[in-house]
Amino acid sequence: MTPGTAHPHLLQPLDLGFTTLKNRVIMGSMHTGLEDRFYNYPKLAAYFRERAKGGVGLIVTGGISPNRQGWLLPFGGTLNSIFDVRNHRQVTDAVHEEGGKILMQILHSGRYGYQPFVVSASAKKSPISLFKPKALSERGIQATIRAYVRCAELARKAGYDGVEIMGSEGYLLNQFLCARTNQRTDRWGGSIENRMRLPVEIVRQVRAKVGPNFILMYRHSVLDLVEGGNSWDEVVAVAQALEKVGVTLFNTGIGWHEARIPTIVTSVPRAAFASVAARLRQAVSVPVAASNRINMPDEAEALIASGGVDMVSMARPFLADPQWVNKVASGRVDEINTCIGCNQACLDHTFANQRASCLVNPRAGFETELVYRQTTQKKRVAVVGAGPAGMSAAAVAAECGHAVTLFDSSESLGGQFKVAMQVPGKEEFVQTLRYFTRRLEQAGVKIRLKQRVTRAQLTAKSFDEVILATGIVPRRPSIPGVDHAKVVTYLDVLQRKVTIGKRVAIIGAGGIGFDVGEFLLHDPAVALPVPLAHWCQEWGVDLQAQSNGGLVPAAPAQPYRQLFLLQRKAGKPGAGLGKTSGWVHRAVLQRNGVEMLSEVEYTRIDDAGLHIRVNGVDRVLEVDHIVLCAGQEPLAELMPDAAAQALPGTPTFHRIGGAALASELDAKRAIREGAVLAASL
Repeated sequence: MTPGTAHPHLLQPLDLGFTTLKNRVIMGSMHTGLEDRFYNYPKLAAYFRERAKGGVGLIVTGGISPNRQGWLLPFGGTLNSIFDVRNHRQVTDAVHEEGGKILMQILHSGRYGYQPFVVSASAKKSPISLFKPKALSERGIQATIRAYVRCAELARKAGYDGVEIMGSEGYLLNQFLCARTNQRTDRWGGSIENRMRLPVEIVRQVRAKVGPNFILMYRHSVLDLVEGGNSWDEVVAVAQALEKVGVTLFNTGIGWHEARIPTIVTSVPRAAFASVAARLRQAVSVPVAASNRINMPDEAEALIASGGVDMVSMARPFLADPQWVNKVASGRVDEINTCIGCNQACLDHTFANQRASCLVNPRAGFETELVYRQTTQKKRVAVVGAGPAGMSAAAVAAECGHAVTLFDSSESLGGQFKVAMQVPGKEEFVQTLRYFTRRLEQAGVKIRLKQRVTRAQLTAKSFDEVILATGIVPRRPSIPGVDHAKVVTYLDVLQRKVTIGKRVAIIGAGGIGFDVGEFLLHDPAVALPVPLAHWCQEWGVDLQAQSNGGLVPAAPAQPYRQLFLLQRKAGKPGAGLGKTSGWVHRAVLQRNGVEMLSEVEYTRIDDAGLHIRVNGVDRVLEVDHIVLCAGQEPLAELMPDAAAQALPGTPTFHRIGGAALASELDAKRAIREGAVLAASL
């Protein structure tokens, strides 16, 4: 088999009539934060250059507003003046120099904007923004249409190959399309023919302005997943009307940002919504792209080979690996750095108004700042600990030209990632271990497993640098009776060292506590990853979209265990979880009847169970086991003190990851720290 032939449909060109895309892969829109400030456009250009060089057929930028009312945040990325064109030229020139094509996404946030100028179809406040929108007047609607047309024309002048008009995820055009947010009684509301008038008129006038030889992709919401969403007949009617007025191809969007159904987190089955995109393809004559939770080439190839869709749109996978397409084309699928759907460095950053990056690829968004250069002074480097931090440090140091030896007392690579991937919904973590294993092999890192080294051994081997990525040990809180046989640590549970009873108390309601909760709730009779049909029943999703918005009653939960999730501090348990995924974890536990308590005082543990006091009231939780998830301590006994570090012949010691800070396990910080330190040696 020659390179690339395992995925021939994925790599096949797509003729759009006036232009040809070199393959069937779209890098979907992902807001990085670099779009919002003109002085960051050189960094944005470098970011897109690297993806274009990686072989992707079509790139879509993060959302750019057509006017001030459409801002996602104050002074957000906007293209409404000829003076903005020069900045965008840096991006288009970079992509074209690498042989790529790029569209600019025009995004009007509507009531989702985090700024006081928000407008919408009706004056209905969004649950995810502080600002109540004003309903657009007739005059305001006409001004909005003109703003879209002007934005598209300026994008053409800036060198973009086309635009993507954002009509999904609950943004402005979606707000006009759905009765949920459109309660107008004029010609822009009421029937679907009226509700679709705004996007249809925008596409019509944009096409008239930019001419026929300009890609006009429309991001169409095919499954709203909210009450008051559109029916399937309405979804199709809108698509057919848009096709008639000039859409070149459709990208598909799933769910509104306010939907209470997860659509992109790692627990969502791969390609879960592709069948809905395939149904749309049957109703239109222009190409259609499937999206959401497509992260590896086998699924993408199968979707296109089946004839269901023409393209696949992937955003976060190109944060994780800019070379995704080139690796597929050259038969190096085992080298792909797979997106694990964690959202921790991408969407969580975006919604916190921080620069987006990637947990498994800290260079994403930092291409001009985190540079892996070949060293002119080769050093002998020891890395102790083969978890996320240690693997990252070892790989980068070796790729920069250093001689690296990686030690670990375990019999395999992975550290805490091996523990995390036991949690239902985190099976993708095995892909990261596969990637780092291959990368370390290619970089020539010497791997020494089942070796617990001492400081004296490290010094005797004449290493120049020693990087301690030795991780953590679980903290044992000082509770009377904490040594009782009922008490186990989260490592005991996730490493399956103990058989856990049916009634369990979990001490600690951070990320680890929630992970343990989901692990203990999972029925071992249900295979992992969870089958799509089972997941749809659990969340109440109708992929046939027979009901408005694709919502049906969720199947009643059948909890496998009775759990209590406890924390000492005040506030909602899980408040520190990620913004875009934390609500999913809370929903799972709530649906399964987990009792979550805050401001808990632990008085003692004995044969009766866990004795607690909450709001002055004593209570005994009659449980079979108590699982400790109450934090960690750094495992850093190898770190010398300042005096020992100063002795002649002693290598320079560094600490990264949990060995440096163990307040909460954080793979994002660990992998980034490893890469940054190694690049600086």
